[in-house]
Formats: sequence, structure tokens, C-alpha cells
Amino acid sequence: MLNKKLKSSNKAIATILAFSVIPISGLATDIYLPSMPEMASELHLPETKIQLTLSLFLISYGLAQFFAGAVVDAFGRSKVSRISLFLFIFSFWWTAQTENIYVIYLMRIVQGILSGFAVVSKRAYFVDVYEGEQRKHFLSIMTIVWSLAPIVAPFIGGYLQSNFGWQSNFIALSVYCALVLVFELIFSGETLTKKSPFNLGFLFHEFRRMFKAPDFFYGMLMCGISYGLVMFYNLCGPFIIEHRLGFSAITTGYVSLLMGFAWMCGGFLGKFLIKKAFLPKI
Repeated sequence: MLNKKLKSSNKAIATILAFSVIPISGLATDIYLPSMPEMASELHLPETKIQLTLSLFLISYGLAQFFAGAVVDAFGRSKVSRISLFLFIFSFWWTAQTENIYVIYLMRIVQGILSGFAVVSKRAYFVDVYEGEQRKHFLSIMTIVWSLAPIVAPFIGGYLQSNFGWQSNFIALSVYCALVLVFELIFSGETLTKKSPFNLGFLFHEFRRMFKAPDFFYGMLMCGISYGLVMFYNLCGPFIIEHRLGFSAITTGYVSLLMGFAWMCGGFLGKFLIKKAFLPKI
């Protein structure tokens, strides 16, 4: 079941499913932002301990992507994606059922690693299935779809928090992953035609080569700083809005909605300027 090839008749549905997996990292970080102050209150913990749940996720998510590409090349895109979705279901559910902060930390690390593997496997899907201008088109859409998560996740999370409590955010993520996995098993399939053996030495050699390239290094630095500014708000914003200013979790969701909308506008602008020269765009 895990190794079946993608049928050409299912290509359109499989592409939609790939787009549904791409935002998982953003959903996992942003949906519970309005709940962070309430988590601190209910678990009787300082704000910093709740903020660490987001930091641990992001660190593990970033580190996993160093190895995710080699893993999906060695074991297949479909297999890695489905196993990740399967483990997501239980890790999100477990997060919702525990009040032990160290178990939550562990689950957030696991979820960060799984996000890295799931997202990379679906990015590789577009490279496998599409070519030329069609590939550029879908990859640019992928960026826009990825930006949907910061828009809708806090908005949904604010209402879930107000009506059902912080645990409902993680239960919703578990249900979402379960639904995507069911459709993946029915409609999707393997797109990798030739597997490459997992070679850790070759991987580190490629890392050294990339980090020595000035264009790559400074581009990565710029992206890191830009994304870091967003994460700075995610860590502090909900506590300022709810604990300091006294507004509700729904208000936090609306504020995050505005920032997410701005992010999406940037995605559309990037797609519009995709054929323009790089330096003038910067």
C-alpha cells in the first residue's frame, strides 16, 4: 500500500493532497497561538515555558530539513509522507490529552521533525510530477498555499480556544491529518522513479559546498531574519494582547489574520515578479 505508484488519473487529486500537506508546519505553529496564554494559566506555568513549545518545534523542524531531502530520495516521497501523517495523528492527540509540559515538549519536537519530512516530501512531489513552466507555476502556488496557514490557523484557533479550550487546537490538527491520510491512501502514490542510497558523508559534503556559496548563505540569512521577525510576534504577541491588554483569544486570531494576509500578499507579489531580475526585486 505504501509503495503503489501514482496513477495518472489521480494526478489532479494527488496535487490537491500535496497542497493540503504543505501548510501543516504553519498550522502546527499558528493554530494554538491564541491559546498560549490560556495554556500558561491552566498548566500553572510561566509564559517562557509555553513559549518554549514553539521554539522547540521550530528548531526541530529546521534541523529535520537538513536530512529530509536525502531520506525522501532514499525511501520514497509517498512512504515518508504517509508515515509522517500517521505519526502526526497520535502526537497531536497525545499533546491534547496531557498536562505534563515535558511530554508536550517531546511531542512538539516530534511534530517539528515530522513537519520537516512531510513538507519536503511534498515539495519533491511537484519536482517529480511537473516540468518547465508548469513546475514553476505550481511551486509558486505552493508558496501561496503555505502562506494560507498563518492566515487561517490563528483565526480558527481563536474560536476553538474561546469555545473548547486549548486542547481543541491539537485535536483539530489530529483530525485534519487523519482525513488527509485517508485520501492519501486512496488517491496518491509514489512519484520517485529512482531511489538514491542514503549517504551521510555525501550529505555533509553538499552542506559545506552550499554554505560556502555567498549567494546561498546570504539569501538564507535574509530569509532567516525575516521569518524570525514573524516568530518574535508569535512568541510575544498573544501574551501582550490577552494578558497585558486584556483582549480575548479571538482578538489574537484577528491580529494574526492581518499579518498572515500581509504574508500572502507578499506571496502573490513574488509570483507576479517571478520573471523579473533578482537584484532589482530585492
